[in-house]
Amino acid sequence: MELILQFILLAVGFVFLIKGADWLVEGASSVASNFKVSKLLIGLTIVAFGTGAPELAVSFSSLINGSTDILIGNVIGSNIINVLLLIGIAAVIRPIKVKKATVSKELPLLLLISTALIVLILDTNLAEAMTNTFSRADAIICLLFFGIFLYYLITLARKNKKEAKKVEKPKFKLGKSFLFVILGLVGVVAGSQLVVNSASAIALAVGISERIISLTIVALGTSLPELVTTVNAARKGESDLLVGNIVGSNIFNICIVLALPVAIVGGITPNSFEVIDLFMFVFSSLLVCVLARRDHKITRRSGVMMLLTFLLYYGFIIYSAVV
Repeated sequence: MELILQFILLAVGFVFLIKGADWLVEGASSVASNFKVSKLLIGLTIVAFGTGAPELAVSFSSLINGSTDILIGNVIGSNIINVLLLIGIAAVIRPIKVKKATVSKELPLLLLISTALIVLILDTNLAEAMTNTFSRADAIICLLFFGIFLYYLITLARKNKKEAKKVEKPKFKLGKSFLFVILGLVGVVAGSQLVVNSASAIALAVGISERIISLTIVALGTSLPELVTTVNAARKGESDLLVGNIVGSNIFNICIVLALPVAIVGGITPNSFEVIDLFMFVFSSLLVCVLARRDHKITRRSGVMMLLTFLLYYGFIIYSAVV
């Protein structure tokens, strides 16, 4: 009976996610038009930070409960899923046009921050017998990177205002636009929590390890807001919103979802993560940087390549866990 209830909650969570993501895309696009700013900026801020809220909630909860593997796995898994699965699916639905500024600035910044995180995690602490740790000092460094990202966003906003480019007529008035954004965020956050909690309960009932749960069910569950938002944005041809959401979400995951709880609560020691997990974390960001440079477009063929890479990696970790 309990298992049936968890499946019902899982279905309800998906309903909240799908409808909430649709309202979020509609509202965010309309907000951009009302303020006469680019949808890329809205994607990098409102949508990205809003859809990153579930990851942040999971991070604080897992750290307080001492589940450091879930904390690290949530961020590593979510970022890999965001790039390889989400952008891959979106590109297959419709080739993604990537702006020159995104190729030369936002994507390299994501790659830099991703690489910096891995360096900080692999940095050894001699006082603790060469144990790899992610300390409070490391977390503060990531928060400083986030400060650089925020400065870039402020500069981008000022540039958009100065250029005063012609934008499409808003679909809704400002008040209604914000209402759609708020309702959308409530939907995706509530839906993702339902999905993660019910899926985790189902997985634990059949005996799956914490590392696999964090890299798969938890990471995929907390990435569902980005997944549904990305698919909806791809269907509507909102390439700027789509790319901005992924880049902003991944930077938010590293600098806030991981670093903020550690900076407040204290350092952590990754226990069971392997080199391939950390390698794929950086490789996924590198891959999208390389693919986006080709004519400033991520084609369907590139999307298929990303999906195959995703399947190979997840096939490997699941296989290694079973055997």
